[in-house]
Amino acid sequence: MSGYLLDTSVVIAHVPVAIERLPVSAAISVVTLGELHAGVLLARDPLIRDGRHRRLRAVRAAFAALDVDETVAEHYGDVLAAARSHRRAAKATDLLIIATAAAHGRTLYTFDAAQAGLAGAAGISAETG
Repeated sequence: MSGYLLDTSVVIAHVPVAIERLPVSAAISVVTLGELHAGVLLARDPLIRDGRHRRLRAVRAAFAALDVDETVAEHYGDVLAAARSHRRAAKATDLLIIATAAAHGRTLYTFDAAQAGLAGAAGISAETG
């Protein structure tokens, strides 16, 4: 499989990102769905919660969500080892998203330069927006 794997930073960007303008071949990780769901649950303001819930529904409808499976877990080990050997701190969710891109032969597309750098250090294709 080829194409882009969109990082959570892309689908929650404060800069308006029209979901329909992102590549049709793009996908997301189930980890992104989890992060978006947590955002809905943590919103204290009902208007913000509703907006986040709409965004979650739109993302689910627009992109295939790739599972975390044994192949992703193996790539996670590679990315974690790269992060530690380069003395880089990273969230487990970021590492899992990078590993998902690697496992599916996709380019990570992120607005997080540090995450893109970590992907690159692990030999995984990444682009920043």
